[in-house]
Amino acid sequence: MPRTRPRARTRGTHVPETKVTLKVNGTPHTLTVEPRVTLVRALRDHLGLTGTKIGCDRGECGACTVLVEGRRVTSCMTLAVMQDGREITTVEGLAGADGELHPVQAAFAEHDAFQCGYCTPGQLLSAVACVAEGHTRDDDEIREWMSGNLCRCGAYPQIVAAVRDTARRTALAGRTDGDA
Repeated sequence: MPRTRPRARTRGTHVPETKVTLKVNGTPHTLTVEPRVTLVRALRDHLGLTGTKIGCDRGECGACTVLVEGRRVTSCMTLAVMQDGREITTVEGLAGADGELHPVQAAFAEHDAFQCGYCTPGQLLSAVACVAEGHTRDDDEIREWMSGNLCRCGAYPQIVAAVRDTARRTALAGRTDGDA
């Protein structure tokens, strides 16, 4: 059962709760939350999806990056109520139902693009968006579009290589025999 975070106690003020429906990794979840609950707290504390990490809690490190409607979002900087009805993808939703790794996950493993692993969930989701957005023409462009995600271990060369490799493989997979 997901663990819930104790509510902050404030003197004499009552914050009304509201219902919000989040479609997370393809499954709709209706939650009752205070309007000030951030998306990262809703995911972790209300749904038990702890793959999304809390780093700086100020939108500076990217550890909490998730995809909302396919676009990367620092989930510590958006309220859960703002995402009502939207499709959210967390790191738990990347692998296939059969356990097959997403191409970005496979490339990260192949290129040893994680060290301690703390930033990895945010890096993975940002990399998925980077490839989908087509920001992979060269290593400089990849670095620029991945710059919102910090890696304290310094695995940046491996991360760039994994994103580059995923983009290359995705482009090759999209070709037909007549395209070659």
